[in-house]
This record gives sequence, C-alpha cells and structure tokens, in this order.
Amino acid sequence: MSSGTESTTPQSTRRGRPKGTTTFDAPTAIAFGDAVRQRRLAAGIAQETLALVSGTDRSFVGKVERGENQPSLVLILRLAKALGCRGSDLVADAEATLASQKNERPCKRMAS
Repeated sequence: MSSGTESTTPQSTRRGRPKGTTTFDAPTAIAFGDAVRQRRLAAGIAQETLALVSGTDRSFVGKVERGENQPSLVLILRLAKALGCRGSDLVADAEATLASQKNERPCKRMAS
C-alpha cells in the first residue's frame, strides 16, 4: 500500500535535480556570468536585447551575469547563440577566469 507521498513517476522521467542536491558553485557561476557580460558588452547589446534574442527574461540575464544563477546547458546554448558564439566559448572564458584566479592566490606551504 502506498502512503500517498510517493511519486508514481518513474525515476527516469522525473525532471530537475534529485531532492536534497546542492550543486551551486558560486565561483564558477560568477566566472560564467563575467564571460556572458564581457561578450554582451563587446557585442554592444543590452541585457534586454540578449534576453529577447535568447528567449529568456532580462532578470534572468542579470542573475546569470551577477553569478546568482547557474544556467542549464540549454540556456547556455541559447545565450551563446544570441551572443554569436558557441557555448564552449563561454565555458572556455569562464575556465580561463577561474584559472587566472587560482594562479593569483598565494599557495599555502606545507610543513616539512
């Protein structure tokens, strides 16, 4: 007998993340947002225009650029297309930012 709280949807067709999953990574989200902002400004377009062309909302674009939202692959590809680049270009820009930040941090010395 079912308690009524169990889902009848098979595991493979459920949408979203599993319950209790926390995968938000602020430094990565901020680096990705910087990549989007830099490409948008280089293209000379406003957040509203990027949102319209990518089929999203201006507030969503703002959240991405501030690193408050970690977009899905589908949204990364939409943003990239609207910016005239590939999704991999945005990811590479974010990776370069993260790598440069890692190199700027002083390393802790291990005790011998």
